[in-house]
Amino acid sequence: MLNTLLKKLIRTASGRSRNTMAVIGLFVAMLLILSAVQIQSNYQQILYSKTSQDSIADFLVINKIVTDKNVGDATLTAAEINDLKQQPFVEMIGTLTPSRFRVGVQSISRQVPFYTDFFFESVPDEFLDVNSPDWQWNETSTFIPMIIPNMFLDMYNFGFSQSQHLPQLSQDLVKNLPVQIDIQTPGGVVNYYGKVVGFSDRISSVLVPQPFMDWANQKFATGANLQPSRVIIQTKDAADPQLSDYLSKHHLSTNTEKTRFEKYRGIINAVVIISWITGGLMFLFALLIFTMFIQLTIASAKEEIVLLITLGAAPKQLQSFLRKQFLPVNIITIVLTLVIIAVLQYILQKTLAAENIFIDQYLSYYTLFAALTILLLITFVNNSSIKKYISYNNW
Repeated sequence: MLNTLLKKLIRTASGRSRNTMAVIGLFVAMLLILSAVQIQSNYQQILYSKTSQDSIADFLVINKIVTDKNVGDATLTAAEINDLKQQPFVEMIGTLTPSRFRVGVQSISRQVPFYTDFFFESVPDEFLDVNSPDWQWNETSTFIPMIIPNMFLDMYNFGFSQSQHLPQLSQDLVKNLPVQIDIQTPGGVVNYYGKVVGFSDRISSVLVPQPFMDWANQKFATGANLQPSRVIIQTKDAADPQLSDYLSKHHLSTNTEKTRFEKYRGIINAVVIISWITGGLMFLFALLIFTMFIQLTIASAKEEIVLLITLGAAPKQLQSFLRKQFLPVNIITIVLTLVIIAVLQYILQKTLAAENIFIDQYLSYYTLFAALTILLLITFVNNSSIKKYISYNNW
């Protein structure tokens, strides 16, 4: 009987419009805050997850700037490489080993005839962005595996093939295209078979396994063993000002196209921070609205509440009733927000997967934890407000 009477009093005192505005304010705040948490989780996963394929910006090939003073001697000394290795922005460093022999490559297929002078380089396997079971070599191997840059295939398909009236090639066709490798040695030309086993976006040269390069340089080298002219580094942030300053100070350069993605990180970070700030302000505003809403509701029903207390109703009984009125609304609002973000996350995952960028299709644990934390905080604020405005001392 008492609960039925209280429901009528609360509904009459609160008004639907004020109740609706309070719920909408809470919903918008929750949507902004939890979206910011989920975006940040996705952002971290894209950048640092091992399954992400967009790691170009984390690996930079570095070489000396060629000037009139160092033409023919733009190599990196062991001391320079060691100094670079000690820098805080370098997580890992590897040397690109060049071939010290002349190489020619020609097609065995009559459908795609070509011959060109080539050059090989090798790099430690941990710096590769291609994972192929064929990427191995020993002296008994029947072919030399190669990894070529994607831009080589683009140059052929959209430049060379059209000018020479040759067919365009897909990656699968290139992998199945047999080639002959002619290595010029002091004793004459030595022939091997080669096979393309992958395509790289990280290193713009033709790569062969390190064991083959070490063996071939020792067996076929026609020049002295020179210092490396290029190294590859792994860095957390290719847009780090320390990195740019170091390269400029030591007259080193890298492919600036590969650092462009790092500039986008700053934009994404700014968007996430703005979302956090906006969501936080909206959340504080929503708490204020709910506190005022509770206060106005109680104030509007002041005479009725005084009468009920006079007739024997305990303030704690009124407090418990009001808590039960607001808690389900808060839970429903947060659950609805999570459902909307979950649907958007699923759509985003499918969209990014088509671009070879992988994130989880489900909400992160951080988002769920944030939702639970916010629910507890709202409940605490509401309960404190109800306890403050309904007590023996106030009536």
